[in-house]
Amino acid sequence: MKRRSHGSGKFEPKDLLHCGEGVVIEDEVLIWHPETVSLGEGVYIGHRTMLKGYYKGKMTIGRGTWIGQNCFFHSAGDITIGEDVGIGPQVQILTSTHRLDQVDKPLLHAELIFKPVVIEKDSDIGMGTIILPGVTIGQGAQIGAGSVITEDVPPYAVSAGVPAKVLRSRK
Repeated sequence: MKRRSHGSGKFEPKDLLHCGEGVVIEDEVLIWHPETVSLGEGVYIGHRTMLKGYYKGKMTIGRGTWIGQNCFFHSAGDITIGEDVGIGPQVQILTSTHRLDQVDKPLLHAELIFKPVVIEKDSDIGMGTIILPGVTIGQGAQIGAGSVITEDVPPYAVSAGVPAKVLRSRK
């Protein structure tokens, strides 16, 4: 099988679908398919973060959102992040997975399934969290560090663990 490069991920802000005023993009940030990525006003993206846009999906990051260093977001199935969201270092957001029922071929070659991830405004995602495809994190939710989010989190919930469970409400 012949493999091909996805490219370097190097970009210019003018290559983005939208780049609001006051955006800070630190050194060594890589963005693939920048034409599918929208950054609202005042977004901060920490060092060495990788925003893996995809030709079919969109990535929208709302005004005032802060993204820590060494994060990895893959938006093949769409990522929508609301305004004023805090995302700790080393957070991973995934929007695709391979079909498990195609046992006649290696999983690597099975068809991809795409599902969007939505993080609503005012939420906080703890360091090292992994968010799996198809999840919505409600407004004002707090996700504990190192959690694996496999299902929707209600607004203002405090959720943590592997897999994450709702521990209490902030309201």
